[in-house]
This record gives sequence, C-alpha cells and structure tokens, in this order.
Amino acid sequence: MPPFRTKKEAFDWLSSGEKTIDVRKGKPFRGEVAVYLSGQRVLRLKIAKTETGILGSIVRADNFKLIIPSALNFEEAIAYLHMLYGQCNDGIFTAYYVKKT
Repeated sequence: MPPFRTKKEAFDWLSSGEKTIDVRKGKPFRGEVAVYLSGQRVLRLKIAKTETGILGSIVRADNFKLIIPSALNFEEAIAYLHMLYGQCNDGIFTAYYVKKT
C-alpha cells in the first residue's frame, strides 16, 4: 500500500486515536497496514476494514466525529472534506477503519 500524505492536524488525530476512520478519494488500496506521512513523521496503523461509496454514504451522523474530530456536526465534517477534495459529491471514496497495532 502506498503511503498516505497527511496534514499535521489529521496526523495528530490518528496518532492520538481520536480519528479512527480515514476517508480518501478513490477506490481502496490493498494491504493490511496504512502508512501515514506528515513531514518526517511516520505512523503505521492496522486496517480493520474498508468501506467504499459516495461521500454521503460513508460519512454519516453516527461516525463523522471519528473522521473529523474537530467537527461539531455532520455538515462541518463534510465541509472539511470538501476543503480537502473540492466539490466531490459524485466521486468514489474509501473509508479506512484503522487502529493501532
């Protein structure tokens, strides 16, 4: 699996365990371990499962805090992802459910 470049804020959330679902644009990569890079820092997390679909089907009211911990509501989480990926209503996304090994 290729390494995922990650913003410092998201890297910190993943490191602390606040963020346990990482949403990426595109179809899932194969592999059991996700590798995250932020500057010189490297983090390896086990992929427990993946979920693929449109953004609105993988980011939901019951899981948005696990994707964007700073979001106060579902709409803020979607807005954050739109900031990262642009207007992405029709694309395929993959949610990686990760945990520390």
